[in-house]
Amino acid sequence: MLLDTEFDRSEIADEWAIRGDNWLIEASEKMPPRKRRERNSTPLIITGQGASLRVENGALVVRDGFTHYPQKQVTHCFFPGSRNIPQRILLLDGSGSLSFDALSWLGEQGVALVRVKWSGEIAIVASGTGYAADPAKVEWQREINADHDSRLAYVADLIRRKLVASLDVLTDHIPPTPKCAVAVEYHCKAIERLDQGDFSEMSDLRGIEGHCASAYFRAWQGLPIKWTGRRAVPDEWRAYDIRSSMANGIKPINRSASHPVNAMLNYAYAVKQAQLQIQAIADGYDPTIGILHHGRRGKPAYIFDIIEPERPKVDAAILAFIASRSFSAADFILRKDGVCRLSPQLARVVAMLAA
Repeated sequence: MLLDTEFDRSEIADEWAIRGDNWLIEASEKMPPRKRRERNSTPLIITGQGASLRVENGALVVRDGFTHYPQKQVTHCFFPGSRNIPQRILLLDGSGSLSFDALSWLGEQGVALVRVKWSGEIAIVASGTGYAADPAKVEWQREINADHDSRLAYVADLIRRKLVASLDVLTDHIPPTPKCAVAVEYHCKAIERLDQGDFSEMSDLRGIEGHCASAYFRAWQGLPIKWTGRRAVPDEWRAYDIRSSMANGIKPINRSASHPVNAMLNYAYAVKQAQLQIQAIADGYDPTIGILHHGRRGKPAYIFDIIEPERPKVDAAILAFIASRSFSAADFILRKDGVCRLSPQLARVVAMLAA
């Protein structure tokens, strides 16, 4: 949390509690209604310190963690076969315990469990159905990789869909600045080039995507962030600058975000990646066999592929969220190394936006 010497710890704790309660209400309001006989499609999002998943008398008892003081611990109870059982449970950072019986229960009820690190990276995805690959789909992944023309066609379509969605973000959510106009022009020309098949190597396609991505996020520069409250925030947080993190030194890496917007993007991307990974595993694909991306040390390269057209949709949700909110210093935690983290309750709301 950002500390200001003008205020004592009790005032800071009060602000944290108020903001935490506000985001809890916000998260509950975002839960969509479902039909009586439908399986609950809204993920259960758990965060904070002291969370736990245990089986008691045949039911799964999930206790949410503590994120601020004072706070009453929330308990969820799910009985086998109930349609209230969520299809996914997301554990956002925090700490707690998970019993072996709970893992078995989740498997029996077809519930996927996802652990997301504070940095927005996925720690582990455990699908309730397990990984039972479809030989025909895995063979398709291998054949696409082995055939140069098929691989180019697949990647070109992937990038084209991403650019079309990114173009919608630029026109609908970014103010009409000169940088935005340049980005729109880049995207239109790139889409036209892809339609004409003006490429012969994978490096051509990566170059097209890379140039457009660079112009895309440059168009975000200067995007204002509204703040409320009396405590100060870093000046660079008052507007958006670059996608990469300043906490990583001169190397442009998106991990370990140093700006609130990038921290929200990282969290939302991680939730969307987890959702796609669960679906890909359930459909019988091998998540490690990528076509645009290459799997290294078991990384889900195929998921990195299929998330590309989904990223602009996540961007649109985050941009709309930012435009409609005034944030507080209590919503973020600034570490000593310059890394910005979301408060647990804000992380819960951001995860709901992408789920």
